[in-house]
Amino acid sequence: MDLHDIETKLTAARTRLILDKPFLGALALRLPMIAADPKWCQTTSTDARSFYYNPAYIDALSMEQTQFVLANQALHCALSHFARRQHRSRFRWNIACDHAINPLLAKDGLIPPPGTLVMECFEGMTAEEIYPCIEENDSDEHSEQPKYDGDGSGDSKEEARGKKPEQDASGHEGASGAAEPQPLSASEQETLAAQWQQRLAGAAQQAQQAGKLGGILGRMVGELMQPKLPWRLLLARYLTQYARDDYSYMRPSRREGEMILPSLRSAQADILVVLDTSGSISGQEIDEFISEIDAIKGQLRARILLHACDTALAEDGPWLFELWDEFRLPKAIRGGGGTDFRPIFEWVSLQGRTPDLLLYFTDAQGEFPPVESSFPVLWLVKGKALVPWGQRIQLN
Repeated sequence: MDLHDIETKLTAARTRLILDKPFLGALALRLPMIAADPKWCQTTSTDARSFYYNPAYIDALSMEQTQFVLANQALHCALSHFARRQHRSRFRWNIACDHAINPLLAKDGLIPPPGTLVMECFEGMTAEEIYPCIEENDSDEHSEQPKYDGDGSGDSKEEARGKKPEQDASGHEGASGAAEPQPLSASEQETLAAQWQQRLAGAAQQAQQAGKLGGILGRMVGELMQPKLPWRLLLARYLTQYARDDYSYMRPSRREGEMILPSLRSAQADILVVLDTSGSISGQEIDEFISEIDAIKGQLRARILLHACDTALAEDGPWLFELWDEFRLPKAIRGGGGTDFRPIFEWVSLQGRTPDLLLYFTDAQGEFPPVESSFPVLWLVKGKALVPWGQRIQLN
């Protein structure tokens, strides 16, 4: 198959993608398709501006597999993976990005080529969450590395070996295909990230109007398009709802006269704070949470009862903090086991008095009570796990 036939195959695959998967197709349409020199591009790649491909590799793929690789590179760009690597190892980061994207595409019905990284255990996780799970000695042999960031030197592989590739006037390396693009600068990454964010929103809107954006990709896009607020701000908003300073228009006693004026009524709020002390919650994260509660506590008329739990309640708990007390972490707290949320709710039911609010700091990976509590529960969650009931705040 000659280059013209390869280009026709790619165009047909992209057209099919636009018709069947308009969200992914609209993103792939933003990347011009360029045949690359096989010396640096063994399969496919992107610099967030173009889609580079090895003609021999595309020739060996089926039409469905070609759709997969087009969608893969487009989604890398749409999720701004090129601007999110920061200090991380390039190879491990690119593998983590593939692990984040490929299960989404496979769940959406696309057919991956042989050797594609698809592990269901990473489904629903971001590249940042997957990255620590990638071993440092993992090779990148099964994943073509995107060409958008490089190692910061700005040199291609040939230049790094002291050999500058010969290019013709069109910027191609000989007649073999396009030369390897230079890494993006910080300003270029920022500009392209903003452009891809707009493209993501536009593609999602078009697909939703066509009724073809649902399932796992629809949920992912919905989360991405939601306004991102710091968890501290959200926590403060919810807690201040339980401040008891309010105005009352109740009729006064006859001794105070007949005129009804607003009067300030204050009552103390009782808040139960529970720390998940299982092994997945670090001491630093608990310290940050405690300091934030202490800062908010100064603005509320609230008495806080602190308890801790992993699979069982902390033996030395609970700890009571009155209005005037500093909210701090007791030295006696221990943990490190699994996670079970039932003991704390069983304990509350035995107290004869329910809190105005229960605030649970956790990774939400444990056994929940089968029945929703009669009092409000606010879960501050580290990670992506969901809660069956109550209000959930994502710990970013």
